[in-house]
Amino acid sequence: MLNIVIFGAPGSGKGTQSEYIVRKYGLHHVSTGDVLRAELKDGTELGKIAKGYMDEGKLLPDDLIVHMLASKLDGLKDSKGVIFDGFPRTIAQADALKKMLTTRGQDVSVMLNLEVPEDELMTRLIKRGRETGRTDDNEETIKNRLTVYHSQTTPVIDWYKREGKHRHIDGIGTKERIFRDICEVVDAVND
Repeated sequence: MLNIVIFGAPGSGKGTQSEYIVRKYGLHHVSTGDVLRAELKDGTELGKIAKGYMDEGKLLPDDLIVHMLASKLDGLKDSKGVIFDGFPRTIAQADALKKMLTTRGQDVSVMLNLEVPEDELMTRLIKRGRETGRTDDNEETIKNRLTVYHSQTTPVIDWYKREGKHRHIDGIGTKERIFRDICEVVDAVND
């Protein structure tokens, strides 16, 4: 099984690069953001709870995310692997993911860290908000999300470095060049 964590600040290109990875390697894409937005659209109880957190740019409690992901993984049949997009965002989540995968005889193969300067992130997210109508892509919420990212999620980078799974990816440049860099890393761990 090829299990990839794609990591980076909001607007770093995780969703776009995940689509490319899914097409090339035949993995299942598990985006916590997409799953949560679907819950919001369907008006489920989880969606209502998530909306309050998302509107403020806050993260959902770990136990809700881990339960949701475990259910999603258990529903995948004949999978070559998974790309986790938007999870883990904290050390506790990284540890919970490792434990959840271990109970299934799996592990994270690699953590791809897309690094993009903050001014570029702001530009990308405001543009995305205008193009898609996403209400969580407004300047105030974006600043809050980036603050949360820096304070709570960047320690995950060090966690994956200690695990020997972290790989730096320069997130500035053409989508195609970034994807070539990603493929070099994935091909090396997939041999």
